[in-house]
Amino acid sequence: MKTKRLGKGLNALIPQQTAGENAESNGNLIEAEVSRVKANPYQPRMDFDETALQELKDSIREKGVIQPITVRRVNSHYELIAGERRLRAVVELGLEKIPAYVVQVETKEEMLELAIIENVQREKLNPIEQAVAFQRLIDECNLTQDEVARKIGKDRTTITNLLRLLRLPAEIQKSVKSGELSVGHARALVSLEDTKVQRDLCRKVVRNGLSVRKLEKMVKEVSEVKPHQPVRTDKKSVFISNIEEKLRDVFGTKVTIRSRREGGSIEIDFYSPEDLNRLLEIFEKMK
Repeated sequence: MKTKRLGKGLNALIPQQTAGENAESNGNLIEAEVSRVKANPYQPRMDFDETALQELKDSIREKGVIQPITVRRVNSHYELIAGERRLRAVVELGLEKIPAYVVQVETKEEMLELAIIENVQREKLNPIEQAVAFQRLIDECNLTQDEVARKIGKDRTTITNLLRLLRLPAEIQKSVKSGELSVGHARALVSLEDTKVQRDLCRKVVRNGLSVRKLEKMVKEVSEVKPHQPVRTDKKSVFISNIEEKLRDVFGTKVTIRSRREGGSIEIDFYSPEDLNRLLEIFEKMK
């Protein structure tokens, strides 16, 4: 007697849904026509590994789509929220239907928030993709780092450390995305202020396969070799330090307040043209 293969279509997993409008209501699991599923305009994933995609296609060819995608209904079609890789694999395999959860999302902010949260939790985004996604939640959904941490299910320190990776030069971010550098390597490099030194050490790590501990030792040695500077005896007040911290949360980058006897200045760091554009968008929203 032949055993029914698990995963060959939605019917193998759940009872057949009743056709019609009720089957496509919020929270239901349906078989969506692939041609009616449109791409996610808020997709946080920036890179798609071809080898991993091929492995996913082989798995779907053998067992079907085990984990449904998530969509929202928009007029006569669906808009993808989470499951970009699964949808791509199904399209390339030429399948006509895909299991999908239908959820109700009304606003752009809700769509962005849900898309990012779903992808971070399910799609194994690389650290830079996660950092960019968290920064978008802060910038476009007006969330604080604490609120992002609660929604994602991570602690605040994790969110802060990932956001700091966006300060790295684009070349180093690319190495983190590709896996040449680990998050540990990136965190060691981000503590340096000189981008040239950061790039030089990054190349040494990649070229020689250096461990995080070895890199941390090199960073410490570089940091200790500084030109003589007069020792500053002035300390920032708690009030100024608290404002700096709040501004860092708003802008997702280093902010320094320099006080004078009357007035002062605010210095906001950026680390690439893309980072500057991100800051300009924040200023535009403040008008």
